[in-house]
Amino acid sequence: MKPTAEELTQRFEAVFGSQVFVSDDSHQHVGHAGAGGGGHYTVEIISEKFLGLRTLQRHRLVYDVVSEMMPHQIHALSINAKVPA
Repeated sequence: MKPTAEELTQRFEAVFGSQVFVSDDSHQHVGHAGAGGGGHYTVEIISEKFLGLRTLQRHRLVYDVVSEMMPHQIHALSINAKVPA
């Protein structure tokens, strides 16, 4: 069963803080080959934990939080990982 956007938000907030925004884009991918019932999500996280890290390193940190959900509960994750302005 795919997680809700609220469940993912809580999980990411526990690691990165309160500036987390998750949207469930699964409705845009109905019938997508290979999805296997997993959800499609867009995640925006603004966190000091990303300071000094390159994009790939930031994305790895985000994927680590949901690694056990990939690829069955989460099929696709679009990540925007930023540092505070």
